[in-house]
Amino acid sequence: MKVVVIGGTGLIGRTLVTRLTEHGHEAVPAAPSTGVDTLTGQGLKEVLQGADVVVDVSNSPSFADDDVMEFFTTSTGNLVAAAKEAGVGHYVALSVVGSERQPDVGYFRAKVAQEKLITESGLPFSIVRATQFFEFAGGIADTSTVDGEVRLPGAGVQPMAAAEVSAAVGRVAAGQPVGGLTEVAGPEVFGLDEWVRRVLTARSDAREVVTDSKAPYFGAVPGPKDLLPGPDAHLAETTLDGWLATRS
Repeated sequence: MKVVVIGGTGLIGRTLVTRLTEHGHEAVPAAPSTGVDTLTGQGLKEVLQGADVVVDVSNSPSFADDDVMEFFTTSTGNLVAAAKEAGVGHYVALSVVGSERQPDVGYFRAKVAQEKLITESGLPFSIVRATQFFEFAGGIADTSTVDGEVRLPGAGVQPMAAAEVSAAVGRVAAGQPVGGLTEVAGPEVFGLDEWVRRVLTARSDAREVVTDSKAPYFGAVPGPKDLLPGPDAHLAETTLDGWLATRS
């Protein structure tokens, strides 16, 4: 199959393109650096010509509320229109577990809006919702640092390795359209504070992680289970210790 990967030069996209190619598919990375801009529509018609599947793993360059909403609604609208015109048979998008449970977070509102555009597009589709990536722990710590302390709530999270996110998206892309949501998550549950604390400790980062039940996570305080997947989620294999071992 010809599979066009929007965001194919990023963290998830690069690995996804490699995996699809290894499995015999024609995987085409699409990003502004390759001449494809979903915000303006530049290059979409050309890259989607003859495509069987389009996979959107792109991300907004800005997480400001208005910017991220503009990015996901505009780019998805352009991509849906181009996919229809090209006769693409399967539209796959990567989203986030628990997005609908965090309406006060601009990023999650934008992902819900993106999902709505896809589900109402009339295209055969699959949406893969993933939990937080292990790779994001450092960034979460940075945005949660106040006066040298990392302040985070103990809300449950089930993080996973980015490589296994790519693998999960690839399996869905190579299969038949789900026509709904599929959730993927890591094999272990942590408190958000505990997870970040373990990563910082492994990296010899001296910042103290303080458990604060009122501390926000990207602008809102999550409930105990708001970021956790449902019981039918597909679980990855890589544990946090296993992932950390590969980074030492």
